[in-house]
Amino acid sequence: MVTAGADLRVATWNLHSGVGRDGRYDGARVIAVLAEIDADIVALQEVPSLALHAELMRGIQTSLGVRIAMGRTLTRGDADFGNALLSRFPIAGQDNVDLTVAAHEPRNAIDAVVDVAGHAVRVLATHLGLRPAERRIQVQRILSTVGAASEVPTLLLGDINEWYLWGRPLRWLRARFRAAPAPATFPSRLPLLALDRIWVHPPGALHDVRVHRTPLARAASDHLPLIGRFAFPAKPCADT
Repeated sequence: MVTAGADLRVATWNLHSGVGRDGRYDGARVIAVLAEIDADIVALQEVPSLALHAELMRGIQTSLGVRIAMGRTLTRGDADFGNALLSRFPIAGQDNVDLTVAAHEPRNAIDAVVDVAGHAVRVLATHLGLRPAERRIQVQRILSTVGAASEVPTLLLGDINEWYLWGRPLRWLRARFRAAPAPATFPSRLPLLALDRIWVHPPGALHDVRVHRTPLARAASDHLPLIGRFAFPAKPCADT
């Protein structure tokens, strides 16, 4: 039974379309890394095509016993691509927030409410753009969606793609969520950049943030998974 102050294990991971450092697509390897992570809530980016690799999502759901919310961002012919949110708890609601900027690659954020034993946790899972101006617009949209204040515990998970440590997107996110540990996750062979991030509300509820550095994780993608422990206060779902 999950109670107020209980810990949730949360994670974010860019899958690189399931293609590892060896250049091979390997869905079983992705599932094995997720089993190693053993998280309650996971945000995934660069999730490969359901049409071409439908066994990946089925395998994740069957092997890990999770619910899945999808946020497709790009569809070309018989292939699609995007974000996913995995949860051991029921997903009580989901919106997809459009973060696409002008002619750049389509982007979005999954905005979901997860029912953790009768308590609401809001989870936003995203993958921001490659250009600084694009990320500034996208972060403003995310912050507008989250709002200035909320009594609902909130997680923001994803590949933020921001390597300018004092750039405006990170300053804006810190102002809203406060600073959070940000160890380097990219590239997986020798991590130098903290592209993958976990932020939480209320402040101070995030602990033990670390990079998952197993040999299997290093081989499975060009990003390493980022894991944290979230201690959330009770908030009934009916109050959201």
